[in-house]
Order: sequence, then structure tokens, then C-alpha cells
Amino acid sequence: MASTSAPPPLSVVVGDEELLVDRAVAELVAAARAEEPGVDVHDLMPGQVTAGKLVEVTSPSLFGERRVVVLRAVQDLGKDLAAEVTRYLTAPAEDVMLVLVHAGGAKGKALLDAAVKAGATRITCAKPTKASERLQFVKGEFARAGRQITADAAQALLDAVGTDLRELAAACTQLAADTEGRVDAAAVARYHTGKAEVSGFTVADRAVEGRIPEALEQLRWCLAVGTAPVLINSALAGAVRGLAVVAQPQRGVPDTELAKAAKVPPWKLKTLRQQARGWSPTGVARALAVVAETDALIKGAGRDPAYALERAVIEIAGARNQR
Repeated sequence: MASTSAPPPLSVVVGDEELLVDRAVAELVAAARAEEPGVDVHDLMPGQVTAGKLVEVTSPSLFGERRVVVLRAVQDLGKDLAAEVTRYLTAPAEDVMLVLVHAGGAKGKALLDAAVKAGATRITCAKPTKASERLQFVKGEFARAGRQITADAAQALLDAVGTDLRELAAACTQLAADTEGRVDAAAVARYHTGKAEVSGFTVADRAVEGRIPEALEQLRWCLAVGTAPVLINSALAGAVRGLAVVAQPQRGVPDTELAKAAKVPPWKLKTLRQQARGWSPTGVARALAVVAETDALIKGAGRDPAYALERAVIEIAGARNQR
């Protein structure tokens, strides 16, 4: 909801993703302030709400001054206070804009239903649970900043930062501020190669996808920032083992079991299946052998771990088309 639009007199913000909830509330308050800059805002947690306080903040103003009352976590209000809010909904004050924040779920649902029945505008703040939803969130963050990010860069940022929305939002803000033009995977790599295991995963992903130049570029970044060769090879091993799991016939096997066997979160199975296209059992077997050989080389059997890893990346990427 844009802050320039007229805010509804009664809203319910529903969801347990704090960042999205906070943004929704902030946009409602901003919309109220756009109409009346000096509006009085009361933002209250359940522990701050008493029957007396509720009456004080929701009573009509003697001078017609507008007020915004935000009641957070209303699912945690006691039975008596929830009943007081429900009664208020039947005859709300004209100069009070009420925002109820509910985490969703069964707890406190009666109050939520009463608010919706009273005509509340419902704003749902669902936590992104699918990989595609997280990618859309990252793209949306750059759009908010008037910027664009490529699809592979958005995925690289997710791989580097993780799924916490506040951390993702902060990373997007930083990249948008410190880069120019369309943000690509190289820009993400420059900022996020400091996490050794994540950088190793990026090398592995590019290698099993057959993207040799990009895989070698990421490998050199990893080594330049001090990533231990054993961690990089471990990531390569994990990627190849994942391919071995998803490339096999899987009739009747639930995704939860496949994810457990591949040692990845369930949402990453889609990525693994995409990566497995073009791989044959012979190619996977060769890649597994390369990983084992490289493990021995970087643990003492060879003289140059960097060279061994470069060879591994090239061999694994080449095995992708082996029949």
C-alpha cells in the first residue's frame, strides 16, 4: 500500500514475518501523516494495554484531533481486553484510525474475525517459503530502490545471505547504494565472498551447471579471500552427491526424503533438478571420482591445491555432457 493513498479507518495486518509486518504498519502510519502531519500515534504491545489505556487512546477527541492506534500482537491480549476491543469495533470513534496486528493462526482468531466483519482492510504479510518467493522478494527490494538485479545475481545473493528477510533487505540496500547500473552476479560476488562455505557452494553450482568460466572466476575469488581448499572441495562433493540423488528414478519418494538424502533443504530440490538436466549416470560417476581424487590431492597427495581445484572444476563441468 502506498503511503500517499488514504488510509482505511480500520486495518488488520496479519502475518508472522516481522519485517513485512513492520513495513505494512509504517506505510499505514505514513499515509495517515501524509493527510495530517501532526497526527498522534500510539503504538502499543499487549503488555502496555490496560482497559483504562484502551479507553484513553480510542475515545473521541474533544478537539477533533486525529489519532492512530496500533495494537501489536493482538492474539496475545487477555480475554477481557480482547472483548473490550471487540466491543469498540461495534462503535469506533470517527477520529481514530485503528490498526490491529495479528500473527495469524488460531490464537486470538475471534478478534481477527470480528475486525474483518466490522469492515477492516486486511493486509497479509506472508513469510516467503518457496525459492521463487524469496527471489521475488530480492527483486522487489531492488525495485523499491529504483534498481534492477539479474536473476542469477538474485539467486547468488540468496545463497550468500540466507533466508532471513531483514538480512536480505539490508544486503539489498547495501548493494543498491554501493553499485551502479543493473546488479549482476559479479557485483554480488565482490561483496559476499567472505563467507567461505557459501563461496564454495557458488563454485559448485556453476561447475555442475557446466559454466566453466564463471566457476573458475568464483573459485579464484574464494581462494583470494582465503577460503580453505578443503571447504571448496566439500561444496563440490555436496553438489555432485545432490545430483546423484535427484538424477535417479524417484517414483513414490516424497521430496522430504529426497532432500534428506541429498542433504539440502526441500526448497533447493527444484534447483538440483534443474542442474541435473544433461547429466548421465556415467557423468555423475566421473564427477564423484574427480571429487575423491581432488580430496586426496589437497590433503597432501598433490603440491598445488589451487591447481587441483581448477582441474576439478573443469573436469566436473566437462562430465556434465559425458554419455
